[in-house]
This record gives sequence, C-alpha cells and structure tokens, in this order.
Amino acid sequence: MEYKRLIIRGISYSQTQTGAYALLLEDEETHVKLPVVIGNFEAQSISLGLEKDLVPPRPLTHDLFTNFMVATGFEVVSVMIYQIIDGVFYSNINVRNAISGAEMILDARTSDAVAMAVRFDAPIYTTQEVLNEAGILLEIEEKSFDQTNEQSEMEDPSLAFLNQISRWDNLTIEELNSLLEEAVKEEDFDTAMELQEEIKKRNKKID
Repeated sequence: MEYKRLIIRGISYSQTQTGAYALLLEDEETHVKLPVVIGNFEAQSISLGLEKDLVPPRPLTHDLFTNFMVATGFEVVSVMIYQIIDGVFYSNINVRNAISGAEMILDARTSDAVAMAVRFDAPIYTTQEVLNEAGILLEIEEKSFDQTNEQSEMEDPSLAFLNQISRWDNLTIEELNSLLEEAVKEEDFDTAMELQEEIKKRNKKID
C-alpha cells in the first residue's frame, strides 16, 4: 500500500464546533488538505511541540510521555492515520527501541499521535483512501490564510499566535521578553506563542 506523507499546514479555530480547533494537514505531493478537529489542549500541545525553544515550566502530558520514552530508549518512528469512520480518524504511533530494536504499534487519537510526532520530528502518513474520503483540494494563498486567521481571532483571541500580530506594536523588545517570561510562568501558552512570534518578527527586521 502506498502511503502519503502529510505536513502540518496550520491550526485554526473550528467554525463548526464550539471550543474546538481544526488541525490542517496537507499531502506534500498533491497539496490535498486533511482537516482534523481537535480539542483546545491538543491544539496547544501541538503548537508547543512545534515551537522547540518554548518550554513550559512544568511538563504537559505529551511531554511527560516523551520524557518516559526517551528515558527507556524508545522513539517515535512515524505516525499513520490509517482510516476514518463516521468522521473519526484512527491513527497509530509507530515506536522503536534504539537499544533492543523492539518495535511497537500504539493505537492513539490522531491529535495525540500528531502531538507526539512533532516532539520527535517524526513523519506523519496517511493512505490514499483516507485522502479520497476526507481530503479537500483547497488553494491557500498566504494573504487569504492570514485573513482567515484574522477572522478567527475576532471570534477567539487565543488564536492570536497564528496571525499577523499588531497589538504589541507599542512595546519594546525588552517589554515583550518580560511579558513572554510571565506568560510561560503562568502557563498561558497561547499568549506566549503570540509574544514569541512578535519577537521573532522584530529580530528578523533588525537582521
């Protein structure tokens, strides 16, 4: 069976389910998009996993499991989204022990599987059948993607880290860094993401 590798295209507030988010995966060859509805905690955990240099003061559940795996010699080799039934995606986490060579396949929710994949930089795959059933061909231009996120931000401010940020314009780099430290200390990771993105943008302009 031929597997299709997916990349994470983004996370946005779900327009169909209150309090939920949409994880947008994309076939890197055909650019067919695979939207997966996930919860707030999982969206936050995936975002933190993608931002390697932002470390929470205490480990989240996925961080705890990652630490346990590393301590016992295991690593996530890949994630497979292998089927969809009644709108629910089913996934496996493929793990391997670097010491013994033992391999295991763990059944997991897709949101948990992706959260673990980003922590190990492991590839995410699916099948052509899943893409045929749930994939959508959607051309997302950078401008339209920003506009969509801007609309989402109006409905849920916690998504600010996904958007072009403007409310920090009157603050200095030092003030932004101070707010970032405070946000991490308070475990307000959405605000921390937003602040970190703004700091990165400022530093790029300086360079």
